[in-house]
Amino acid sequence: MTKEELNTVEKESFESAMSQLEEIVQQLERGSLPLDQSIKMFKKGIELSQYCQKELDQAEEMVTKVMTESGLRKLDEEPLS
Repeated sequence: MTKEELNTVEKESFESAMSQLEEIVQQLERGSLPLDQSIKMFKKGIELSQYCQKELDQAEEMVTKVMTESGLRKLDEEPLS
């Protein structure tokens, strides 16, 4: 991913990126796009997917930090029986 492409994707909100990703998946699943356009859409989908994963990872870290700092147990701990 080029620096320009990364900057373009990072200007998106998570929700906007997910919406675009869903649209790309639908277009690719239809199979009606020419090959070169399909490849471009696939690349954009990968970029959006990576961006969304990064955003989710950051959100999980923030939630874990808040829960730990507030004395609550971590997300991955087993519930108490």
